[in-house]
Amino acid sequence: QLQLVESGGGLVQPGGSLRLSCAASGLILDNYAIAWFRQAPGKDRQGVSSIQRDGDTYYVDSVKGRFLISRDNAKNTVYLQMNSLKPEDTAVYYCAAESEGLGYLWLAQPNYPYWGQGTQVTVSS
Repeated sequence: QLQLVESGGGLVQPGGSLRLSCAASGLILDNYAIAWFRQAPGKDRQGVSSIQRDGDTYYVDSVKGRFLISRDNAKNTVYLQMNSLKPEDTAVYYCAAESEGLGYLWLAQPNYPYWGQGTQVTVSS
């Protein structure tokens, strides 16, 4: 059974850090590009970052310099290190996998067949 499971969310104060994990079972992440998306209350789900099979990474402007995406193929896990968190980063964070190799088109959500269940990140004092 193909499954992506996110973890690492929680409540953090502004300026704090969290590391999200996306662990895969039933698929080898090395063969997939992985992206993180997030959905804030009352808003559409939006892209955050992506890491391609060749290691290329993409970030939306609002998280550049603060977030870092990485993968550990030995652990079949992708991470999203989030630093200098802001209240506007509050959202449910989802990881998704695709094997087409979208590259710079990584924001196209319909092209991701595999999604996790999400993990809540709340940034508040």
